[in-house]
Amino acid sequence: MMTVSEFLAVLVANPGVKMHFMLPDQSFVPAHYHITEIGRVQKDFIDCGGTVRSKTSCMLQIWVATDIDHRLETTKLAKIMEIAQPLLQSNDLPVEVEYEDAVVSQYPVGGAEVTPSGILFYLGSKHTACLAPEKCGVGGEGCCAAPESETMPVDAIHKQQP
Repeated sequence: MMTVSEFLAVLVANPGVKMHFMLPDQSFVPAHYHITEIGRVQKDFIDCGGTVRSKTSCMLQIWVATDIDHRLETTKLAKIMEIAQPLLQSNDLPVEVEYEDAVVSQYPVGGAEVTPSGILFYLGSKHTACLAPEKCGVGGEGCCAAPESETMPVDAIHKQQP
């Protein structure tokens, strides 16, 4: 998965170039997309084994309008990302794309390739998974029910968070 610094390096190394986003099924986001948001998204959660976890990413929201003459190029996106730096707080965040095509989906940016028609960004897939298989016995009944002695009281969870 590409980080903010890797993504930005591709943009800066290829000024004024068109960008294309290829979805996991090898179809493409329409060329007249807009990037309407660049955000730092933090997800704090408890897994099925009772462990408190956190994931943070840089999310680029892509929106397709009826403005078919619109084309975003690398120099403009690099400038917007530089403005977003204080908000992102880190260049090591993984970059993801949020895109709506019947449903809103999120895709990790897996890599980039310079092509004759511009920069091609490869979007990967996200999957759900059990993060505590040793505690919840994946595959058996009651997959995600932690034994009572291992559950963490809500008060303890609040005390662990910064």
